[in-house]
Amino acid sequence: MKSIIMKELKLIRKDKRSFFFLLLMPALFIVMFGSVFGGSGSSSQVSVHAVDLDQSEASQAFMRQMGTIMDVSAEDPDSLNEGIDKIRQGQYTALLVVPEGFEQAIKEGQTAGIKMYEDPASAISNAPITAILENLTGKYREQKLNDTLIRMGDTEQQAKQALASPVTVEAVPTTSDVFNYIDQVVPGMTVMFVFFIMITMSRRFFEEKKTGLLSRIRSTSIKPLQYLLGMWIPFVLTVAAQCVVLFTFGHFVYDLSLGDLSALALIVLGLSIAGTGLGLGLSFIVPGEGAAMVITQLISMGGALVGGLWTPSYMLPDSIQTIGYFTPQYWAQHSLVDIIAHGAHIGDVFGAVLILLTFGAIGLAVAFIRLPGFLRSAAN
Repeated sequence: MKSIIMKELKLIRKDKRSFFFLLLMPALFIVMFGSVFGGSGSSSQVSVHAVDLDQSEASQAFMRQMGTIMDVSAEDPDSLNEGIDKIRQGQYTALLVVPEGFEQAIKEGQTAGIKMYEDPASAISNAPITAILENLTGKYREQKLNDTLIRMGDTEQQAKQALASPVTVEAVPTTSDVFNYIDQVVPGMTVMFVFFIMITMSRRFFEEKKTGLLSRIRSTSIKPLQYLLGMWIPFVLTVAAQCVVLFTFGHFVYDLSLGDLSALALIVLGLSIAGTGLGLGLSFIVPGEGAAMVITQLISMGGALVGGLWTPSYMLPDSIQTIGYFTPQYWAQHSLVDIIAHGAHIGDVFGAVLILLTFGAIGLAVAFIRLPGFLRSAAN
């Protein structure tokens, strides 16, 4: 069995196609997705373009207040029409306009009508801006009422108590984690491309069948289980090495926090066994390399879709999430994100490891059952 393992390790090392699918492609996908969606440290701060037509102390103070909450891009007052045209052209989603007479209206106790031009198609993305503006206008309203109560004879404390809300919302932080999209991308691409090992595995078995090596092995004293394990173990080691390389790449290139390394190693081991175990089973039930490649792509891409590798699972429809529970990709990705972004440890991911090992065991069982027939077909 040792000689079989060494043989396979040498062949895998020389296989340039395996290097492309297992390392180069996932690294390129990590770079592509990481660049498109902001990479490490990407900010999700709300931003808006704004025009101050009043150019007064009060309007500038209002702009500064907005700037403490969201990213405000101040435009020249003469560019108002140009900004509205950009909304029509789809270049801006919204444009906030502080009108002339803003300060005067506030001093006279009147309503200062701020306008927000927006693209109706971007109503959802503009909702945070609207919420922030409502919060700011609420503070102005409270200040106005406070001044009115004081003029009517109330003390500052009495006015404050009168304006106090009977209901308050307390923000209770449950974690100090900082999650960004790269925490999703690196494990997601790693898990997705782990299953491409199935192409390499099926190709190796069919090559051995074509060359007659399987026929010769059948005539030796090597037992089927020894042959199966000897062929399987090198692929487990290959996938584990693939994961190490890709997570190291994410750590040094995108400053990815790896969390508890022992928990991470346990998931990588479970994922390696699951991916190669299923690959082993697939190799003995498909009629040829072409079918193996098609099925592998369905498993890899389909599992990536329903397992939350491209987009977090909670953002998927409920029906898709339910399907995802029956894929090894979901359990691997969910656990990896928990370790990387939420500080999970071995005890937190042990259940997911058992599920991954179950997938691997199913594949191994199928392979062991189908192996004698596969060997007989090689002899014919």
